[in-house]
Amino acid sequence: MSRPREFDVDRALQQSMEVFWNQGFKSTSYEDLTRTTGVKKQSLYCVFNDKRSLFLKALALYREQSVGKLKEIEAQASSPLDKLDSLRHSLLDDESGCQGCLMVNSSLEFGTDDEQVTLENELMLEEVQQILEKIIRNGQEQQLISNRFSSKELAAYLNNTMLGVKIMEKSGSSREQIEAVLRTSFAMMLP
Repeated sequence: MSRPREFDVDRALQQSMEVFWNQGFKSTSYEDLTRTTGVKKQSLYCVFNDKRSLFLKALALYREQSVGKLKEIEAQASSPLDKLDSLRHSLLDDESGCQGCLMVNSSLEFGTDDEQVTLENELMLEEVQQILEKIIRNGQEQQLISNRFSSKELAAYLNNTMLGVKIMEKSGSSREQIEAVLRTSFAMMLP
């Protein structure tokens, strides 16, 4: 008979995600993970198999949480401009601050050397872009957002700006510098 699990798997995954987010995959040891989660190495192995599998699950969790926040903004009963303003404020008020973005961090750490990490990053980019495109298209239909470029082009531009802001955060740019980039980028979308 197998022993019942003695720890909260979701909590351990969330905590592990935060360790990877702060330190990166290669700099994170199993000791870092067990110290943070309070879960023994063997127990983590039993559930997550190995550090790489745990990392991939952490990336998926990060993607789900990030996309979920964006979906909440998109679902607001407000105008497309208000939704974009909410997005801008969420980027400025992000509590993760100097951590940057786990997806960006992993892209910089792995490049394209790991197919599964690359796939997870591409999936997040695609999901984010689709949500942004929907908000922008709605704004264009209401003539609140410029039609000089397609909704797809503007969504790609905005997505790139968001990723750039995360790199700025990670590299220590001031809130004022980040706010200026966001203000300019969002203003360029106006008619």
